[in-house]
Amino acid sequence: MMDLSFFKGSGYEICLTAVYLINFLIVLNLIFRDKRNIETTVAWILILSTIPPLGFVLYLSFGRGISKDNMFKIKEAEDKIIKSSILDTHVKLGHANKFEPNIVEHRDMIYALANSNNAHFTDNNSVDIYSECNGFFDSLLDELRQAKKYINIQFYIFKDDDIGNQIIDILLAKAKEGVEVRLLYDAVGSRLFSDKSIIKLKKGGVNVGSFFPSFMKIVNFNLNYRNHRKIVVIDGKIGFVGGNNIGDEYLGKDSKFGNWRDTHLKLTGDCIRDLNIRFILDWRYTTKEDLDLNKYFNYDCYKTTSTNSHSNNIGIQIVSSGPDITELDEIKYGYIKMIQNAKKYVYIQSPYFILDKTLTDTIKIACLSGVDVRIMIPSKPDHPFVYWASYSYAGELLKFGAKLYTYDENSFLHAKTIVMDDAVCSIGTANMDIRSFELNFEVNAFIYSSEISQKQKSIFENDILNSRQITLDLYNSRSTSVKVKESISRLLSPVL
Repeated sequence: MMDLSFFKGSGYEICLTAVYLINFLIVLNLIFRDKRNIETTVAWILILSTIPPLGFVLYLSFGRGISKDNMFKIKEAEDKIIKSSILDTHVKLGHANKFEPNIVEHRDMIYALANSNNAHFTDNNSVDIYSECNGFFDSLLDELRQAKKYINIQFYIFKDDDIGNQIIDILLAKAKEGVEVRLLYDAVGSRLFSDKSIIKLKKGGVNVGSFFPSFMKIVNFNLNYRNHRKIVVIDGKIGFVGGNNIGDEYLGKDSKFGNWRDTHLKLTGDCIRDLNIRFILDWRYTTKEDLDLNKYFNYDCYKTTSTNSHSNNIGIQIVSSGPDITELDEIKYGYIKMIQNAKKYVYIQSPYFILDKTLTDTIKIACLSGVDVRIMIPSKPDHPFVYWASYSYAGELLKFGAKLYTYDENSFLHAKTIVMDDAVCSIGTANMDIRSFELNFEVNAFIYSSEISQKQKSIFENDILNSRQITLDLYNSRSTSVKVKESISRLLSPVL
């Protein structure tokens, strides 16, 4: 009988050689063609070089680029209207003396976000902040039940558990009443969203879209690029944006995380148009439905009488970011501008805290300038490598004077907020990390209001009462095992 061991060995060697060759070509592409930041490029070169077979698989799963040209196409007529909105923003700011002082003081920031992101500035809005998840979900369910014309709803995670099924039942009931209902979810984040429920929704008249769909819910060729946005727009009058997804764990029903601490907004006013446009652009790309934006450009349909406790003159910009535009990290620019403009304090909450050099240096300079910088992260990980990298970056800032807090050990902090000087705050879906800035599709509301900023400051200060402060001495006394975890995680942080 013929000895096949030679062929087996040759086949193995051929495959291994092919992997090395492909990895080498990928490295050349990363160096000479891919326009990624240096930290990410170096991290992928390290992975591909040190663990070639596994590195190859990891790169195929997490490292591939996406086709970015005109992902969210704007028609010529729509582009003219958007540009006219930006012109309107510039005209408003030219006569900004009629606004409250902090808007006048931060005109440069409004200009920057308008010019980089077409983020139209509106000033006749009202805001409710929900720092308790139960309050957010109660309000969401109530507003959904009152919908008369349409519901546009988008979440990174949508589960058909108890809270998910409550929302599904409302969406089906509204579709039966003749309300237009569109539900958009991310295929990776919502991998537990069952086909049974999706089919039920479609049969009930609900339009359903899956962003970057997976092949048989197992293989996703865009695994690394996630639509992390959470948007709800109802009848063009009510909007929601923030950190909560749809799942029972957000109501504290998962023993692994305990109480879930998140922050979400309910908005009314002209800013709803801008939030709605963001949803529609995502929807058109995902479903290819030729939904006409012109139908939603009329400001009159967004005007409503506010029933909340806030005055109806709050300045807001809806800012989105994503890997479709490689040259700009718009939400990150907004965060940097807030930190640069701060004179008194900056309070930051984020479940993931992984910084590039620009943000790290910006925060260090703020600390050295006498700004009271406070950072709050969870006390427990949901993604271990990400958590230990976050702990490392936050710990590095302690020696410059920043204050670090880890939130309640019996809870999980998922809020994504930043507030400065009782003047400007940003609340939305973007974490303070490289993934949110460069790989995820995100959306935040930048709010120019002393009233709302002071409320967010109070929420942060109340959270401190349920947190542990990590002093520099305490951080320096961490165990060797924690230091090893931090070092490995920080090395991988550009690709986490």
